[in-house]
Amino acid sequence: MKTKNLKTQVAIIGGGPSGLLLSQILMKQNIDTIILEAQSREYVLKRIRAGVLEHGSVELLKNAGVGERIFCDGKKHDGFIISSGEDSFRIDLSTITGKSVYVYGQTEVTIDLYKAQDELNAQIFHNVENVKISQLDSDLSKIRFNYLDQTYEITCDFVAGCDGSMGISKNYIPDKIKKNYIVNYPFSWLGILSNTKPLNHELIYASHDRGFALASMRNEKLSRYYIQTSNTDKIEQWPDELFWKELIKRLPKEYSANIEVGKSIEKSITKLRSLILEPMQWQNLFLAGDAAHIMPPTGAKGLNLAFSDIFYLSEGFINYYTKGSLNKLNNYSDKALKRVWKTVEFSKWMTSILHTLGDNNKLMNKLNKKELQKIKKSKNAQKVIANQYVGLPY
Repeated sequence: MKTKNLKTQVAIIGGGPSGLLLSQILMKQNIDTIILEAQSREYVLKRIRAGVLEHGSVELLKNAGVGERIFCDGKKHDGFIISSGEDSFRIDLSTITGKSVYVYGQTEVTIDLYKAQDELNAQIFHNVENVKISQLDSDLSKIRFNYLDQTYEITCDFVAGCDGSMGISKNYIPDKIKKNYIVNYPFSWLGILSNTKPLNHELIYASHDRGFALASMRNEKLSRYYIQTSNTDKIEQWPDELFWKELIKRLPKEYSANIEVGKSIEKSITKLRSLILEPMQWQNLFLAGDAAHIMPPTGAKGLNLAFSDIFYLSEGFINYYTKGSLNKLNNYSDKALKRVWKTVEFSKWMTSILHTLGDNNKLMNKLNKKELQKIKKSKNAQKVIANQYVGLPY
């Protein structure tokens, strides 16, 4: 069967929120895109991911024409709670920084982006197979893929790899220049989603001798909870009843006394790790989001950091197509990585201080408790945390 030939300016591999947002921004500037996604649209929309949007992410989505529902259906949060055993204190984001965050699930963001892309008649291929990139060091690059038993070839100026940690894009950066920095944490997160009223109107990050816990939400009737578990634990070991009992033990009684329990509608275990890949670009290839960096969900930085990548990358493409300058594209990796390293550092710190390291590391557990007490009393420390939490400026 003859290969079908397509042409675009920016080919985007990955149809999750990062790839969709990049396409949305570029198309609004009359820059042609094609998106390739390995999964179906239904599969992408079923992914349960982050629920907290930084101030900058909200502004970016609003400017891209997809922020309306965030302000209608999302929940503005002006602070969050940190607890250590029965002791707790609040980080007042709005008073300290003048900014807030919004609780608005990644699934909802993706729904909004798909709708906006459909309205622009975006070219999105789902369920693609055998994606192969070539000629990245030429004036024009090519991507071959299979779709509905047909072979296609895209000729493009640039390739944006927004295909996550398991995607193929990052493999095209030569090994001789690619560096991976990885930290594997000695614990996992067990998370559940339940049709129950959220425990509190703001998030609670709970440090406890039995392990970390997080009380979060998606909306007024949908709660998201996590507890720290061993890396060897399996979902089968955690029936709903046992999960709720353990969660209640780890939260301060002033909050846990009001918890509404119910049947989980989604349950998963995630091993925690931090990873940064350098550089984030090579020739005509540019990586964004989980394709270039991963971190624990503590502090909800994954999606937000991906969106800051998209901000820098879209600026580079727009600058090239409107002014003919490659300057911002050539500096993309260096610019993005400065924010990546600072954000991953904050995520690692927050993860380390809130989690229990077990009986074999009583010294670190004690030091973490002492540090949390210092933060409770220190306005300066709370200011640092608040500024990081609402998101570093682009």
